[in-house]
Amino acid sequence: MPWPAVAAASVTVVLWASAFVGIRAAAPYFSPGSLALGRLLAGAVVLVLFLIVRRQGLPPRAAWPGIAVSGVLWFGLYMVALNWGEELVDAGTAAMIVNVGPALMALLAGWLLHEGFPPRLLAGIAVSFAGTVVVGLSMSGGGRASVLGVLLCLVAAITYAAGVVAQKPALRHASALQATTFGCLIGAVACLPFAGQLVHDLRDAPASATLNVIYLGVFPTAVAFTTWAYALARTTAGRMGSTTYAVPVVVIALSWLLLDEVPRALAIAGGALCLAGVAVSRSRPRRPAPEPLVTPSHR
Repeated sequence: MPWPAVAAASVTVVLWASAFVGIRAAAPYFSPGSLALGRLLAGAVVLVLFLIVRRQGLPPRAAWPGIAVSGVLWFGLYMVALNWGEELVDAGTAAMIVNVGPALMALLAGWLLHEGFPPRLLAGIAVSFAGTVVVGLSMSGGGRASVLGVLLCLVAAITYAAGVVAQKPALRHASALQATTFGCLIGAVACLPFAGQLVHDLRDAPASATLNVIYLGVFPTAVAFTTWAYALARTTAGRMGSTTYAVPVVVIALSWLLLDEVPRALAIAGGALCLAGVAVSRSRPRRPAPEPLVTPSHR
């Protein structure tokens, strides 16, 4: 990737990693839906201001289908599923499961964008699926709630992958800021049924938890989703997905420092399998070594 895209992707990785920790910290005070709506509203305010300053209007008509799908799936359903999942599992485990997304991106791209299904893709998905099973087994001691948390994080991974695949064609017509702003607004509209719960939670939550929701909206949403779209417009969805490999490592470090949470050993092993599956799915077969050039001997 060109270096500006690498820099933008790096910003996204760090801010998205902090989001897993922020969600976990806010979960005791906000329901999954109200947290998603509050985060999206805070992000939408900042993004609309950016859009006005940059003097960018509505996206072209051709970009709207991809923006609408990514808005509902990625900005809306993904955030609700992830928030709910993180009520039941720790931040590091959630990050490892969600990072199955890059393999799913490649699978969806092969189906919807007709990029094919290489054997390594299918093998990687099988390995990642085995990893999620191991993570699920590691959480089974915590009862049905923990297993439900694993499944919800897997739903988040699926909607994340689908949202990226939908957003990629839209970026051929719209700028990164336009795609992010209107995707965020559509996600907020999709989460409006949780408005009453958000008002209730804001009234009862401490100021620190409310500031945490604002942080999630401004930085991991407004800033990080924009830098993601900027980088995605300059490379492939598969390569962008591979940049998120580092997210679980950063999440585990942050959750250990800030929340005193460390995933179970079996969960870490399952997460490593998930990431190994993603690496296999995105790897390329080695090219055969060229045969040595044999020159005819002269007599």
